[in-house]
Amino acid sequence: MLIDFFYTLRAAGLPVSVKELLTLLEALKIGLIGPNALALEGEFAAQLALSMEDFYFLSRMTLIKDERHFDKFDRAFQAYFKGVELLTDTSPDMPMHWLKDAIHRVLSPEDKTRAQAMDWDELMKTLQQRLLEQQERHDGGSKWIGTGGTSPFGHSGFNPQGVRIGGGSGQRRALKVWEQRAYQDYDDGQALGTRNIKMAVRRLRRFAREGQALELDLDDTIHSTAANAGFLDIKMVPEKHNHVKVLLLMDVGGSMDDHVQRVSELFSAVSAELKHLEFYYFHNCVYDYLWKSNSRRFAEKHPTWDVIRKYNKDYKLIVVGDATMSPYEIVQPGGSVEYNNEEAGAVWLSRLTQAFPKSVWINPEPQGVWGYRQSIDLISQLMSKRMFALTLSGLEQAMRELNR
Repeated sequence: MLIDFFYTLRAAGLPVSVKELLTLLEALKIGLIGPNALALEGEFAAQLALSMEDFYFLSRMTLIKDERHFDKFDRAFQAYFKGVELLTDTSPDMPMHWLKDAIHRVLSPEDKTRAQAMDWDELMKTLQQRLLEQQERHDGGSKWIGTGGTSPFGHSGFNPQGVRIGGGSGQRRALKVWEQRAYQDYDDGQALGTRNIKMAVRRLRRFAREGQALELDLDDTIHSTAANAGFLDIKMVPEKHNHVKVLLLMDVGGSMDDHVQRVSELFSAVSAELKHLEFYYFHNCVYDYLWKSNSRRFAEKHPTWDVIRKYNKDYKLIVVGDATMSPYEIVQPGGSVEYNNEEAGAVWLSRLTQAFPKSVWINPEPQGVWGYRQSIDLISQLMSKRMFALTLSGLEQAMRELNR
């Protein structure tokens, strides 16, 4: 049965109860994801493999009551079922067996040197031709869609720049990625290992008194009492509130997976210190829409135009991202790795910096590598050189810039 799966979820810190497990078993018993879905232990894995994705969504729906726990559930699920891929989304015109990694070829430096990089237009045109012409799977080649070779189409091989179809992130050189990926939300409850980030963020605070007079004004009370011949004259003032407003945009997924811990610490500090905080996610570069929850990023999109119109110039814009991507993703319409965006990312970044004059980009990548990455230089120019490192010194510089 599913007792071990239940204990795996509990061990991962998920608030899963026996009642919820019984609900899942009942759903399986009545065949919500197929006939005879409830099997004995010996038969369970084989039958479940036929509809693993259905079981994933059914178990998440019945066991997890708070979407904040979705990421923990994903990790526990994959650990228990030994890393089964759940959320890939490839075209029905692309047979799945073409993309199974059947070989593990080690490419020599000479093989990699012979791999030719195509420019954007040639790459997109050639991919369309390959999809029309290819009739069978290929492994280890340099032309067709396949695995383990130097072709610009496929995965688990090497090409200076191509389209990754299926598989996992390897060389991180793909101009586009043909799959549906689930990203992890940054944790605003992350326990900080140091108070330095909080102290740096506090430089943004600007207090003003507002609301009802509920706080004792000691100096004025003393002065008024003395002027009143010693008769107590209590003076009250409105409480102080932080008036700073921040719009936080955070890159998530891909190469940002290397920086999850540090960005979570920053997000936690900003959430704790700022009362007026609005945040959204994006991937690699800002395009025509953003999202608030990575688990619902395809279902609940927020048009970037709406975000620009919703928040006025009183908001300070902080963008967090490693700015590490193909330059095409910034300057080319359709350059996003995930979909064909009508306008280039550079256009949207320019609109954001015009809408929010007080803006900075915080980069978690080591500053020593910035000069070697064309995309970082492009983003820095679009931000009018207001890019700062995710270090104590960098954060202090960024906060001073926002306070000018």
